[in-house]
Amino acid sequence: MTDTSDKLTDLEIRLAHQDQQIHDLSDMVTRQWHEIDRLKKSLQKTESRLSVLEEDADEGQGPVYEKPPHY
Repeated sequence: MTDTSDKLTDLEIRLAHQDQQIHDLSDMVTRQWHEIDRLKKSLQKTESRLSVLEEDADEGQGPVYEKPPHY
């Protein structure tokens, strides 16, 4: 009986560890997904700004941000 009981206990321990690992991985994927969304929004904002700057330069308005005179 103790052999079967030991095997059952070992399986329960392994299952508990696997459940914790699955939970940890799920949390990690969720955090990474939020970070990817944040980075996508940042990239879109940057692309939009760059597009506006390029349009201004194409229209002959010159650069919006000029180098300071000490350069």
